[in-house]
Amino acid sequence: QVQLVESGGGLVQAGGSLTLSCAASGSIFSINTMGWYRQAPGKQREFVALLIGIGGANTNYADSVKGRFTISRDNAKNTVSLQMNSLKPEDTAVYYCYVEVRTRAGTKLLGYWGQGTQVTVSS
Repeated sequence: QVQLVESGGGLVQAGGSLTLSCAASGSIFSINTMGWYRQAPGKQREFVALLIGIGGANTNYADSVKGRFTISRDNAKNTVSLQMNSLKPEDTAVYYCYVEVRTRAGTKLLGYWGQGTQVTVSS
């Protein structure tokens, strides 16, 4: 089994910054994609940022966060972070960490979600 522990959410004023972190642990042979999604009240969960592939060779951002958010990962520690700058009230949501993991060599990739961390941006 794989566990994801998120931290760093909170309340911030518009224009402020927050950094989210997610640490993966457990039965991990290798990690492929790592990233973040978010879900605002009454809306579907949406993609925010992803580091795709082993080592995170490819980066992808939602248009709404390009230029404001930066995703990074530490492959040695199995962690992924999201630096969020110039936050807007519309960034308010529960943010979820997502990772794709192989638990053993040669097995298929499995997706895991964190428990979610609340980010609230006041105007």
